[in-house]
Amino acid sequence: MNYLAHLYLADTTHDSLVGQLLGDFVKGAAVQDFDTAIQGAIRFHRKIDSFSDAHALTRASRNRISPQWRRFAGIMVDVCYDHFLARSWGRFSDEALPDFVRRMYGHLQENRSRLPEAAERVLNRMVFYDWLGSYGDLNKVGIALDRVASRLTRGERFLGAIADIRANYRALQNDFLAFFPDLIDFARTFKQNEKG
Repeated sequence: MNYLAHLYLADTTHDSLVGQLLGDFVKGAAVQDFDTAIQGAIRFHRKIDSFSDAHALTRASRNRISPQWRRFAGIMVDVCYDHFLARSWGRFSDEALPDFVRRMYGHLQENRSRLPEAAERVLNRMVFYDWLGSYGDLNKVGIALDRVASRLTRGERFLGAIADIRANYRALQNDFLAFFPDLIDFARTFKQNEKG
């Protein structure tokens, strides 16, 4: 899952939102550098990723990606699933997507002092380029994937990967729409169990 899904699944507390953002930046035992609530949110982020990566439908989506992009398939699926979440937002939330996005940016910016430098730089770019609000535009998803590819070693091989998403669009969308309710149920159960 990518940023939009992680923030959607978070609790509404600032700690939970910060932890969901930090999940991609804090590795291993470095989680101990944060207070207990943020540690819990980072662990929740990791559980979401583990559940998603192991799910039969996300595996099916990764297998839809042609062999030339296969090493990049996990990233492609994560980003395109945020696209499908944005496109089908009304199925999953009563809050309008632009309102949700504005609220997320506000919460995260209020807490920027709690972010390590790398995460703060990403937050600045996220807000400036409106990553969360732009997921619904497939052309912008393609730009985002190309940006990720350009940061990888030999990533030029993955430039233009959006063509493969376009070619498999309907099947990937169906995978997402069947998968996301399972993820919501998993997240709800996890949060209930954590509360005791």
